[in-house]
Amino acid sequence: MRYKLFIPGPCEVGEEVLAAMAQPTPRHYGPEWMRVYRETIDLLKQVFQTQNDLFLVPGAGSAALDMALGSLLQEGETVIVGNNGFFGERFGAIAQAHGLRVVWLTAPEGRPLDPDDLRKVLDQEPETRAIAVVHHETATTVLNPLQELAAVANERGLPIIVDAISSLGGVPLPVDEWNIDVCVTVANKCLECPPGLAFISVSPRAWEWVDRQKGQAHGWYLNLRTWRKYAQEWADWHPYPVTLPTNNIMALRVSLRRILAEGLDAHYERYRWASRAVRRGLEAVGFGMLVEESFASPIATAVKARPEFKVSEIVHYLAKEHGILVSGGIGSLHGKIFRVGHMGLASTQPYLMEFLFAVEEFLRGKGLAVPPGASLVGLTQHATHETHTT
Repeated sequence: MRYKLFIPGPCEVGEEVLAAMAQPTPRHYGPEWMRVYRETIDLLKQVFQTQNDLFLVPGAGSAALDMALGSLLQEGETVIVGNNGFFGERFGAIAQAHGLRVVWLTAPEGRPLDPDDLRKVLDQEPETRAIAVVHHETATTVLNPLQELAAVANERGLPIIVDAISSLGGVPLPVDEWNIDVCVTVANKCLECPPGLAFISVSPRAWEWVDRQKGQAHGWYLNLRTWRKYAQEWADWHPYPVTLPTNNIMALRVSLRRILAEGLDAHYERYRWASRAVRRGLEAVGFGMLVEESFASPIATAVKARPEFKVSEIVHYLAKEHGILVSGGIGSLHGKIFRVGHMGLASTQPYLMEFLFAVEEFLRGKGLAVPPGASLVGLTQHATHETHTT
């Protein structure tokens, strides 16, 4: 059964991207491949809005976070890690695995990190060597104020390492304009591709921190110095230390071309429109949202549980009866929310109508009085978006 994915990632991708995956596998070096690779890096830099070095790393986003922390910092050094959800806590766990001293910058569940709190923590921790934050905390769907947090890091002359795994490409994140030193994302979220690729941009200031390391940083594969060495010494034919998943990159190139042809602002707006349609529609049939609109992510929406039924009931119903997948809560939010993603085909009107009608049907099956079409209020309030290839 082919499910319609309304989860916070990976997203359901378009047929043109899948078709690129199905091409004969090209070799990962040589003049023909280098043209593909260099174009893809250029397209990525346009989405990152950066002139910084950018590496394409086979692996999950956590691999690139591992690479960033292990390459910039030395065992025993202090890093401030933003923690207002499951993935902020994981970021800290990665840091601790490198022997770093983690100082938490916390916020209540469902609330954003506060730049003023960051200043206070920095005042208390003068030995801090870096700041690490998650931009979009997918567990709660809070969008943290990254521009303001980065400004604080820059005030103090400290590098900021950003987990933009579930945000870059879905909301404005101009890496150079905001002075983001290290920015990590993946192919399978807002770039609307299958999993398997992570991307990491590295600023000149970040390289200064990498170069102050004595001897070998952790490991070899997830070591920024290794990747820079190959980018410099093998630049003309193999500017990376490992075999690349070439079919994934072919698919990525197709998706990036489409996103940039659509225009980044239009791409962002499609997600905003889809998230508003879901929020308004579900509110109209009695659901509450976990996160206030002022700092709610347009990439995914966290919907509160209702007393009439368990979260697991609606999650299972949508999957079994309609082939629609949404996600439950994780960590402390298990059973308290379900999460609806707005990436890829989930940001198109036909998918949204099918999802909202399925929710209505579930509610009526529970004996709740929901007029047919009541959940479509969010779709009718905003212009339709049907440009995404299905």
